[in-house]
Amino acid sequence: MEREALPAMRAASANVDSTSLAGAAPMATTRVPSASDEPAELPALSNEEIGRYSRHLLLDEVGLAGQRRLKASSVLCVGTGGLGSPVLMYLAAAGVGRIGLVDFDVVDASNLQRQVIHGTSTLGTSKVRSAKERILEINPNIRVDVYEVALTSENALRILEPYDVVVDGTDNFPTRYLVNDACVILGKPYIYGSIFKFEGQASVFNLDGGPNYRDLYPEPPPPGLVPSCAEGGVLGVLPGVIGTIQATETIKILLGTGTSLSGRLLLYDALDMCFRELTLRRDPSAEPITTLIDYVQFCGSPAVQQELLERSDDEPFARITATEARSRLDTGWSPVWIDVRRPQEWDIAKLALASHFIPHERISEVAGELPHDQDIVLQCKSGGRSAKAAATLAALGFTRLYSLEGGINGWARDVDPTLPTY
Repeated sequence: MEREALPAMRAASANVDSTSLAGAAPMATTRVPSASDEPAELPALSNEEIGRYSRHLLLDEVGLAGQRRLKASSVLCVGTGGLGSPVLMYLAAAGVGRIGLVDFDVVDASNLQRQVIHGTSTLGTSKVRSAKERILEINPNIRVDVYEVALTSENALRILEPYDVVVDGTDNFPTRYLVNDACVILGKPYIYGSIFKFEGQASVFNLDGGPNYRDLYPEPPPPGLVPSCAEGGVLGVLPGVIGTIQATETIKILLGTGTSLSGRLLLYDALDMCFRELTLRRDPSAEPITTLIDYVQFCGSPAVQQELLERSDDEPFARITATEARSRLDTGWSPVWIDVRRPQEWDIAKLALASHFIPHERISEVAGELPHDQDIVLQCKSGGRSAKAAATLAALGFTRLYSLEGGINGWARDVDPTLPTY
């Protein structure tokens, strides 16, 4: 789970002002927990735990009282991927007593470049089970709850309700808006993070009357505008930086100490190795959030749009699977084959069948070179971009169009297993 390429949307909200990181004003007064201000019912630390957390206990801002407070605290992390990995491992190591995991995905080899909570031995297994095993290896003294489900408007309030803080490790807009709205309704702090390519963002929402995610992005971007990490890529260490910031903010809130990112949006650029900061304000004209809605419909997510497109009976092109295409090719079919991926993807793997290579958003540029009286097959990584390219050519008057279902990865899976997948 880790998509949302939000750097391009930085000017989306009128409630954001640019400031320098060095010149940011403190947003809260540092509070040092002490044993005298903690209720007696906080759990005691065993001798083993005192030794384990000894470096925390030496900090004035944590101490014995603060560590007991962490042990009594609970955090829910939605998503156990790139962002969730550092968040969960550091919260477990810090001694947060109860940690909840929400994810319905399984571990894939392509995850391991950045989702460091998982490993080769857990390929094909559920991410929440893999993450739980790793967390308890780090710290067997904590409780780990697993929710191997998709978070929805029907279950979100029930799942979030028992936890003190909710951390965002998601990769899509519908879930992000859902988590935000549920946190607003329940009155829970929401620790935000997002990553894409070499850039990341972090903030704290809904803390003590502070702004929430909708104050930053009142409306989601148009479907397809923001590519996923599977399409655009992501530097493997980037979620480590942003996720560690999220874990830090979570621990500070649980301890009641330090200056939080509430009211501030932290921007990180790994290529330039720099941090910038935007001041974020609440929108006084925003409608209050009182109920959960259909977030898939609200966001018009690309996956849903693709599903609707696949169900359409009148789309202006045909869809063909790799095995169907191979069978027709073996009987003499000779279409024009166009690879509509990006140039760096062509270096990973390509089909000898392809005669044209051009990114899908530029397909109209080669329309004049293509025949109207010959079949044309468009192919990308998995089928989404080729469908868009086929629709573009159809609008230009082409009728003999095919989009390769599953793309080159489907071809590798069903026709030529010697090809790499990515």
